[in-house]
Amino acid sequence: MAELDTLDVIVLAAILLGTVAYFTKGKFWAVAKDPYASSFANANGAKAGKTRNIVEKMEESGKNCIIFYGSQTGTAEDYASRLAKEGKSRFGLETMVADLEDYDYDNLDTVGSDKLVFFVLATYGEGEPTDNAVDFYEFITGEDVAFSQSNEPALENLNYVAFGLGNNTYEHYNSMVRNVDKALTKVGAHRIGEAGEGDDGAGTMEEDFLAWKEPMWTAVAEKMGLEEREAVYEPIFGIVDRENLTKDSVEVYLGEPNKMHLEGTSKGPYNAHNPYIAPIAESKELFNVKDRNCLHMEIDISGSNLNYQTGDHIAIWPTNAGDEVDRFLDVLNLTEKRHNVISVKALEPTAKVPFPTPTTLDAIVRYHMEINAPVSRQFIATLAAFAPNDEAKAEMTKLGSDKDYFHQKISSSYLNIARALQIIGKGEKWANIPFSAMIEGVTKLQPRYYSISSSSLVQPKKIAITAVIETAHIPGREDAFQGVATNYLLALKQKQHGDPNPSPYGLTYEITGPRNKYDGIHVPVHVRHSNFRLPSDPSRPVILVGPGTGVAPMRAFVQERAKQVENGEDVGKTILFFGCRKPTEDFLYEKEWEEYKKIMGDKFELVTAFSRQGPKKVYVQHRLKEMAKEVNSLLEKKAYFYVCGDAANMAREVNTVLAQIIAEQRGISDAKAEEMVKNMRAANQYQEDVWS
Repeated sequence: MAELDTLDVIVLAAILLGTVAYFTKGKFWAVAKDPYASSFANANGAKAGKTRNIVEKMEESGKNCIIFYGSQTGTAEDYASRLAKEGKSRFGLETMVADLEDYDYDNLDTVGSDKLVFFVLATYGEGEPTDNAVDFYEFITGEDVAFSQSNEPALENLNYVAFGLGNNTYEHYNSMVRNVDKALTKVGAHRIGEAGEGDDGAGTMEEDFLAWKEPMWTAVAEKMGLEEREAVYEPIFGIVDRENLTKDSVEVYLGEPNKMHLEGTSKGPYNAHNPYIAPIAESKELFNVKDRNCLHMEIDISGSNLNYQTGDHIAIWPTNAGDEVDRFLDVLNLTEKRHNVISVKALEPTAKVPFPTPTTLDAIVRYHMEINAPVSRQFIATLAAFAPNDEAKAEMTKLGSDKDYFHQKISSSYLNIARALQIIGKGEKWANIPFSAMIEGVTKLQPRYYSISSSSLVQPKKIAITAVIETAHIPGREDAFQGVATNYLLALKQKQHGDPNPSPYGLTYEITGPRNKYDGIHVPVHVRHSNFRLPSDPSRPVILVGPGTGVAPMRAFVQERAKQVENGEDVGKTILFFGCRKPTEDFLYEKEWEEYKKIMGDKFELVTAFSRQGPKKVYVQHRLKEMAKEVNSLLEKKAYFYVCGDAANMAREVNTVLAQIIAEQRGISDAKAEEMVKNMRAANQYQEDVWS
């Protein structure tokens, strides 16, 4: 027998170790796993080792009510959590909240009639499902939806409740909940109560939810034989002081989103669970006016595996302003404990702690909680029990029960929870509020999405954004209502341009991030892919309507088509309708358009509308109508039509004007023209990237 050389020994040893590892499942060297260490890799399914079977999950955790959510910005998830807490505290239901992407749906037919299923579904963009609800939506609305058993009808035992979050400024208002409700009914499921619809476009989302909720619970109690009891606060999370740790301990999270970031070993894939800490390559001011700001930023993604396509969105992960963090901790009498280390534990098996621990109170409030969001009436009512005195308790109770009084005192001024408590308590500290109630009641700080204003063909490793700084002066409020992410970006720009202590509009930020990991002007980001796309055939004409910062993706489109011209491609006509107040103040990218005109010649035309320049306000829709003949001519050549910007007014009026142009230029009825515009939308020949 030949002697074994060194390589043979190494190979045999590796095989032996692998065999031992397989049969022992790692028990000899297993270590406790940080649930945030790899959560980014599980964006499309339940965590490894956890069941995707809904019924199995409910049985093993002793639940009889599951609340699914489809959420893009966190509001639907917040409503799902609130429904779960209320179902348990008022009616004794054993509730669980579930992310739609964590489960399979083909066994919905095995959910018993003694169980209850909620669907809280936001509609995103142009009638699309939210990212985490895509698979569910495609399954339940499919032509040949197939379940695990051969029941007829398939879901005859399923009792469900539905609420939708939408925006009436979009054409496909609340289409998710409407289509899912229709699909569930089609296969025999039984809806309890009305399918609720909240309208963000009218600014009534919260009150729509509260108005729907009460009759819904009445219907549920009657159908399921439930008796209401006095609601008492039952914490979902337990707070454990970690006195053996300090904020300088290496295992303590100070704002890092997961374990890799904590250990300084961040790697992709980068997504909504795992941001890339990207350097800001350059930043500049675009406005020429003192009281308003608009930023152009170039974000370098060359050190990552991130990529984007022209028309996509970039997500910015913001940090809360220091003044608001201080206010929040102060009103709860936690200022002196802000750097104390705590762990947060789920007190029931299906709850998810929304951030990694151990961590500090300061880090939770600064990096993980949406503390600047306007406070909800329901949360005010919940906190009444913890008021510092009887007067404050009575005021909280009145605010929680009277929507008109709440609007007058709180919501009309867009007060956040800390500001509301300061006013109601008249300076007294709210030391009785359990911090767990704040974790449960204040939503998770969400990334903010911006239309990318650069072409991936021109600069594949640099993402440009164009962002106006949000500052709203509200009657009855002493200071302005400040945007969370845009003011954070403005502070980063000021720092990059030499200000050692930037404080835009009086706000300060921890812009170097946890443990100085964002130093050197970095910002956490990820990319979200979009359906806002140029035609695959560049010879097709395009009509672009992008007033204000709605010009962002239009700049990317024009940049791309100019590059295609330089590359010798056959590129169709490009008309850009751009609007702003005055050419001397906020004419975005004025010099660039001149450069693109030199490259593209007659293939590019810029049409401007200045609303504060003359005696009459002129907007893009007016210019569109003035050029009716050319617009119609391009549409007859199968031009693609794009709109970006304000959904409530501009986008609606542009839609109306386009139908009028078609009717007048072609001599057809208004109804026929409107139908043609709808068909353009259905064929993706008319695309929108709009917001309200």
